[in-house]
Amino acid sequence: MHLYLVPSPIGNLGDITYRAVEVLKQADGILCEDTRTSSVLLRHYDIHKPLTPHHQHNEHKMLTYLVEQLQSGKTYALITDAGTPGISDPGFLLVRECLKNNIPVTCLPGATAFVPALVQSGIPSNSFCFEGFLPLKKGRQTMMKKLAEEDRTVVLYESPHRLIKTLTELSEHFGTDRQAAVCRELTKMFEETRKGTLPELAAHYEAHPPKGEIVLVIAGKE
Repeated sequence: MHLYLVPSPIGNLGDITYRAVEVLKQADGILCEDTRTSSVLLRHYDIHKPLTPHHQHNEHKMLTYLVEQLQSGKTYALITDAGTPGISDPGFLLVRECLKNNIPVTCLPGATAFVPALVQSGIPSNSFCFEGFLPLKKGRQTMMKKLAEEDRTVVLYESPHRLIKTLTELSEHFGTDRQAAVCRELTKMFEETRKGTLPELAAHYEAHPPKGEIVLVIAGKE
C-alpha cells in the first residue's frame, strides 16, 4: 500500500533517476495523463506495467476507486506527461485523499521545468514565487496587478500561442523596463533562453513565433 509520485523527463528521456525507473518497474500499476505519451518513456526503459489514465478530466471521479485499490494493498506510481506530478499537473487531489486515509505517499525528486529555467535565467533565484499558468480570463488582470508589486522573482508557465499577449500585458502592469527571461524547449534539441525587457521579448517573438513549452522568469520589483 503506497503511492509514489514519480517525476518524468520534460524532454530528454535521459533525465530520469535510477530510483524512478526502479519504482516504476516495481509498482502494481502506473497512473498517467496520456497513455500514448507515457508509453514512449516506459518502452524506452523496458517497463511493462498496467497503465491507468489519470488526468484533469477524470481525477475527481477516480479518487474513490484508487483509494480502494491502494487500501487493498496495491502500490501505484503516478506520472504526468512531463515533470513532477502536482506541479501544474494532476496529483494534489489524490495525494490529499491518500493522506486522509493514512496511505503512505512518497514524492521522488526529479525533473521540474521551472527549476532549470529559474537558475539559468540570470535573474535572482534566492527568493521567488511560482504561479504556474495565469488565469485565462476571470482574475487574470487582478493577478497581474498583484504580481507587479512582488519583490521576489516571479516564475510562470505559458503556452506558445499566448506568450506574446502575456508579455505585452505584463509590460503594461510591471513596466517597460522590467527584466525577464523566456526559457523554451528545456532539455530538447532547440532549447533557448532569451533575456531582455518584457517589451523587447514581446517584439522578438512577434518576429519569431515561438514553439514548445515555455517558462517565463520575471525580475521582482525593485
